[in-house]
Amino acid sequence: MDAASITATANIDGVISPAADAKISVMDRGFLYGDSVYEVFRTYNGVPFLMDEHFDRLENSATLISMTISQSRDQLIEEIRRTVRASGADDGNDVYVRYQITRGEGPIDLYPSPDLKTRCVIIVKALPPWDPKLYAVGMTVAVPSVRRNPIDALDPNIKGGNYLNNILAITEARKLGADDCVILNHQGFVTEAANSNVWFVLDGKVVTPGSGNLRGLTKNALHKACAAAGVQTEETAIHIDQLVDATECFVSSATREVMPVKSIRLEDATMVHFPAGGGEMTRRIRSIFTEFITAYVGEHSADRLFSE
Repeated sequence: MDAASITATANIDGVISPAADAKISVMDRGFLYGDSVYEVFRTYNGVPFLMDEHFDRLENSATLISMTISQSRDQLIEEIRRTVRASGADDGNDVYVRYQITRGEGPIDLYPSPDLKTRCVIIVKALPPWDPKLYAVGMTVAVPSVRRNPIDALDPNIKGGNYLNNILAITEARKLGADDCVILNHQGFVTEAANSNVWFVLDGKVVTPGSGNLRGLTKNALHKACAAAGVQTEETAIHIDQLVDATECFVSSATREVMPVKSIRLEDATMVHFPAGGGEMTRRIRSIFTEFITAYVGEHSADRLFSE
């Protein structure tokens, strides 16, 4: 079976249908206000990558917005399994799984009633294919004028349904001709890309911003994999002025894994260029992470979402 044989499938509170036919009420707070939390993971040979960590982060996001999730973790996992099976996927496919918990349906009122029952929305589809050139050559990024929300206004560790800040940033970057953006905070420090963590090689060190961004699970896995392989990585404050001295750059996320960056356009239109396809360290880290994934899948075969 190839990816084209997978039907994009949705599950709304246990009701499964083709994703194109799925519906929620216009009174749902996720629709009205972006009042929701979500996670995305991908599978490798049917094994969900970092599934426990994704659920831990979902629950933490819910806590940060004072949301009590009505569905148990076991219930959500079973509904994900049902949805994956309904999509027609098998172990020959890698699938994309997004599960979102909205605060539920209620009156049009900013204040969420504490007796609301949360709604579960699951989407399963074929893993989005990235253009091979983005790995062979690298992606381009631009620094937009849009700044990251201050952390005391909106905690970046809330992985929530309101992504307008990031949407504005990547929209500006695309208008500048870039594939993605690198968002600064109001003090000029790097936070993250539109929906991935960003890394640099500075003064021979592999560094990534330590604050103002989502605690990426792929980022954490990269730290772990690199440490086991003897490669030192560090989370630290990175100011925009330092980027002209960076020698390599890459991003990390659940679906991108490790993707090299070939250039960054700064706000003053200065271009910072990096080795095509990633420099020596980027290529090494990508190889390390591939080995880490292989080992993880072997150790978590019991988590497989469908039968072989």
